[in-house]
Amino acid sequence: MDIEIEKIVRTKRKTIALQVTDDATLIVRAPLDINDSTIMKVVLDHREWIEEKKREIETRDPKFSPKEFVNGEGFLYLGRYYRLKIVDSQEEPLKFENGFYLSRDALPRAKEVFVKWYKKMAYEKISERVCWYAQKRDFKYRKVNITNAQKRWGSSSSCGNLNFSWRLIMAPLLVVDYVVVHELVHLEERNHAKSFWNKVKMLMPDYEKHKDWLKQNGYLLRL
Repeated sequence: MDIEIEKIVRTKRKTIALQVTDDATLIVRAPLDINDSTIMKVVLDHREWIEEKKREIETRDPKFSPKEFVNGEGFLYLGRYYRLKIVDSQEEPLKFENGFYLSRDALPRAKEVFVKWYKKMAYEKISERVCWYAQKRDFKYRKVNITNAQKRWGSSSSCGNLNFSWRLIMAPLLVVDYVVVHELVHLEERNHAKSFWNKVKMLMPDYEKHKDWLKQNGYLLRL
């Protein structure tokens, strides 16, 4: 077989799920009692889909490269790349002033420092946008949470909590707004029926182009 399964994750789930990650890695999520031969059969049955996804990822332009945290490297914030500069004398681990300034002392934990900064900015900006759109249509929500989600940009709970991945703050503001509107409307419409998209369109008539941007560029929103 010429399709390599890089990782099998067994949990208490009831069905087998296939995931091709942003680096073209195939991950299989399976129930605890499913044997390898059954997993292999499912993978073979979905060979065309897997190969198509891998081709799509491998031909992406620009390609994603994991961050090295070196001088001059670009980091996304609200849809723009800003250069990183390593500095010797700085009290804060990371500062942003039309560019990122990272203390040399913080280099060993640079990724952790950046994630912390992104989470802080995500909470501030997304909370602001949620409040603004909620007031426009009198949406009632409980609170905003910033998560480490890798596969979902946003989600909402039946009790009114709104959850957003910190990575979303790397996207342009209108893309952030699209995800905010999407989750606010889910407080009233729990599925993606026509009525759901009609309400999204009322708040954001051009939502489709922002939805498409996220689909095409979401793989870049990570470290």
